[in-house]
Amino acid sequence: MTPEGLITIRSSHEPAETMRRLEAEVKARGMTIFAHIDHASGAAAVGLSLRPTDLLVFGAAKGGTPLMQSVQTTGIDLPLKALVWQDQAGVAWLSYNDPDWLAKRHSVGPEAGAALKAMGAALKSIAAAATASA
Repeated sequence: MTPEGLITIRSSHEPAETMRRLEAEVKARGMTIFAHIDHASGAAAVGLSLRPTDLLVFGAAKGGTPLMQSVQTTGIDLPLKALVWQDQAGVAWLSYNDPDWLAKRHSVGPEAGAALKAMGAALKSIAAAATASA
């Protein structure tokens, strides 16, 4: 069951390749990668096991600023994040927050509508490029 506000897409690739493709697509769109957090490596460092679980934090001020201009608390959910993870069956997935859900969560006004629409389209396209078969 997918949590509310989370979009999850099955990947045609292994987790590492999905992340590589995700990073390449984000960079190709001129966005900034702020962090790449390998949760599985962090778990291993303290003697715990975790299937591949990688978080990419990325964005562009032009896209996120209109949301924060509408309601500054959206800054807690920005920049954007995408999680590449592997389930118990060995299937790789890519998950990200639905921008419309973020807007609802923070009661973002209609003045940010164009930015939300663009953000949603960009995320959908980036996720499709990262997960689709070559």
